[in-house]
Amino acid sequence: MADTQVAASAEEVEALFIKNLVLLVRAEDTYGAWEGKPDSELLAPFILDKEARAALPIIGDPDPDTIWRLEIFYKAVSLTIERGTGIIASPMLKMSHEGFGRMVLIAGRLVVISKHLRDVHRFGFPSREKLAADAAKLVGEAVALIEKFPEVANA
Repeated sequence: MADTQVAASAEEVEALFIKNLVLLVRAEDTYGAWEGKPDSELLAPFILDKEARAALPIIGDPDPDTIWRLEIFYKAVSLTIERGTGIIASPMLKMSHEGFGRMVLIAGRLVVISKHLRDVHRFGFPSREKLAADAAKLVGEAVALIEKFPEVANA
């Protein structure tokens, strides 16, 4: 699949997203601490099963690591969109210290994703498959908007 072609299936988008997420996590490893670790270990912090979610308080402030994972997740979504369409997509996150905020992803002058965030301290996915599927859904919606409004996305 060429870098500027839209993936033909959800499975291809999911695989490309996971590849991009791992790539971005490894890029943040400035001291080489994660160099020998397998991809599954790097993705483990993004997985928050039912028991782990239940152990977290309902109300709480997100720690810097959680906000970092949220930012990396949306950066990987934007990179997957860019590789699928050839159009640069930029995430912008505004978050309060209490874990409420908004994330928008902009391609050109087009807002392709707009999400209100809450309970960010509980950010995570029940499985790797759900992580990839949710990201692929976001990518698919964004690509559809870019295809519908190409003149705005290219502006």
